[in-house]
Amino acid sequence: MVVKQSMFCFQCEQTMQGIACEHGGVCGKTVETANLQDDLIGALIGLAKVVPAGSTSDPLARLVLDGLFTTLTNVNFDDPAIQAILDKVEAAATDVEIYDMNKIWHAENEDIRSLKTLTLLGLKGMAAYAHQAAVLGYIDATVDNFFLNALRTLGNDNASQEELLALTMKTGKVNFTAMKVLDQANTEVYGNPQPTEVPLTIEPGPFIVISGHDLYDLKQLLEQTAGKGINVYTHGEMLPAHGYPELKAYPQLKGNFGTAWQNQQKEFKRIPAPILFTTNCIMPVGKTYHDRVYTTSVVGYPDMVHIGADKDFSPLIDQALELGGYTEPQEMTGINGGHTVTTGFGHKFVLDHADTVVKAVKDGDLKHIILVGGCDGARVGRNYYTQFVEDSPENTLILTCACGKYRFNDMNLGTVAGLPRMMDMGQCNDAYSAIKVALALADAFDCEVNDLPLDIVLSWYEQKAVSVLLTLLALGIKNIYLGPTLPAFVSPHILDYLKENFALTPISTAKADLARILTPQM
Repeated sequence: MVVKQSMFCFQCEQTMQGIACEHGGVCGKTVETANLQDDLIGALIGLAKVVPAGSTSDPLARLVLDGLFTTLTNVNFDDPAIQAILDKVEAAATDVEIYDMNKIWHAENEDIRSLKTLTLLGLKGMAAYAHQAAVLGYIDATVDNFFLNALRTLGNDNASQEELLALTMKTGKVNFTAMKVLDQANTEVYGNPQPTEVPLTIEPGPFIVISGHDLYDLKQLLEQTAGKGINVYTHGEMLPAHGYPELKAYPQLKGNFGTAWQNQQKEFKRIPAPILFTTNCIMPVGKTYHDRVYTTSVVGYPDMVHIGADKDFSPLIDQALELGGYTEPQEMTGINGGHTVTTGFGHKFVLDHADTVVKAVKDGDLKHIILVGGCDGARVGRNYYTQFVEDSPENTLILTCACGKYRFNDMNLGTVAGLPRMMDMGQCNDAYSAIKVALALADAFDCEVNDLPLDIVLSWYEQKAVSVLLTLLALGIKNIYLGPTLPAFVSPHILDYLKENFALTPISTAKADLARILTPQM
């Protein structure tokens, strides 16, 4: 890699000045790391060009997933680890040439740039889902082959706008398959999620905090801590693990530590326990806890101990016992002061109660269903989602998934039609559950999804949210509210297309948007 003095990255919601990070990432990655990640993506495009279409082998597919996943926001900051994957990509086939990513980032036609970026970021998000399923042995040849086909098109400097628009929609369609495969993997291995109340209090004694959403890593950690007097607490994207029967059966899986991912630097400060990151989102590690952070899988950070493929978590276990944890219970709370949160409302639970939902709508007891989902982040304006849920009337049902729920998931909204008014369906990788529920309700009401008393209000931060949005669009789902800001990589013309064809709407104020959603359309 030729070291450059600048970078170009606009893949996350908090990109500098809403335009692009050019002298260091807001996420904390350096110019060198950003350019190395660009080289990795360029090498994957180069690999796609020399591999015959439809001939993806399993090792090659896993390499592509690892490469794409590694470049997601807040996943890997460790240059040697990124270089090692880059070396593997270049060695995977002869004549691999690194594609110059500046041809995309600085394309003269901003609509071409916009569509290529939408597809690339959708591929990155999809790689996270496919990676987690593959860890459990669940793969789909259609998904694997699509990655290389899409990368091949991204490297075509003569691809037309029409071709790229079709590819963008195809990315959303294939991502739906990837999420379906991941849902199958998690439910067949760990059981169907069950509604579970999760305490936020940390009990006395040794403990380990595990973040990310790789359930396999959690299972290995639970097996290795069994009978050792060490409690395990989830963090961030790992919260939904508490709903899976095979995981909640471990008595040492006690509760959830802290709130959303962007608060980790404050919340991890001086805790007497090790922290394990299994996927994103790791932030720059503070000096007060850097000696207690471990990474595994595709996650990497300079000078942190990395747990390899053998998943030997002995270093964490030994350190947890040495540190000893707290001597008294720590009464932690959510953003709104709640002491517990509830998760585990997967599609099976909701659809098992579909008759109740349908009857409540027909009887007028339930007026509207609103999915408030997506990422959380630190940018000013995300209190919109808290206000939106807080102001939603008692005859509405709130479904939620992904880290944005940490803004309001400790609220007690009561019940509607005998069901909890707020149902946490999991993380962004569980968005399949929400989509499956919407499609099933449309069948139950004998109507189109867009005719249901259902609206979607999304917050986005990184690439997994992009892939979910593309899936919703590919399924023809309209009237989606998106915020807190619009992506810098979407050009005015492409935004106009999305508004005109899908009624994609930038959020305004919680009060105004809620009123518009709840007002019957003529």
